[in-house]
Amino acid sequence: MMWPLFVAGAYMIGSIPFGVLLARTRGIDIRKHGSGNVGATNVGRVLGRRLGLACFVLDVSKGAIPVLVAGWYFQLLGRDTMATPAADSWWWLGVAFAALAGHMASVFLGFRGGKGVATAFGGLVAMWPTLGLAALAAFAAWIMVVLPTRMVSLASMVAAIVLPAVAVWILLSADVPESIPPSEVWPRRLPAIIVSSLIGAMILWRHRSNLARIISRTESRIGQ
Repeated sequence: MMWPLFVAGAYMIGSIPFGVLLARTRGIDIRKHGSGNVGATNVGRVLGRRLGLACFVLDVSKGAIPVLVAGWYFQLLGRDTMATPAADSWWWLGVAFAALAGHMASVFLGFRGGKGVATAFGGLVAMWPTLGLAALAAFAAWIMVVLPTRMVSLASMVAAIVLPAVAVWILLSADVPESIPPSEVWPRRLPAIIVSSLIGAMILWRHRSNLARIISRTESRIGQ
């Protein structure tokens, strides 16, 4: 069975610590500078906007590429959730989740890692249209928060809440094809609802220290 191989491959790709590798080109261990995080925000803060943007693109790509390859192999690309058998949905979401898990708990960093926002976005937007639309809605919410507040962490937490909320709304409001028997409707909805909610919860959990700093008004802002 090929699905487990795709899941394992996604974890390994997600584990590639691009933030650490980019920082090493400047002779810096990013884990010892700024917030110590290996994600794009800290890379940009310590090494400049160009490398921060490069890290963001690479982290998005390591979430998107495994999902796109698996979707192409199993002929799932472009199929909405209701048109996809539940078993395939679970496995395909497992690929996206494995890439995120690799970023958050990289085998190359002693099972430590980043907070997963960029990698989660890449993996979910590749699952077009249902979760892709939810991911874009979360990204729009991220922009709407980060522009006035200049706090990436707050924007990321808001996006983590918007993601499953929009996914649930899309799934509940979507027309159910007549070819799908009523007994299969919820089994097809549940994978996307459960996994998007789990991803949102994981991102919120990884930002718990940021939430404490936001409450105490000591959280860093873009430009500081």
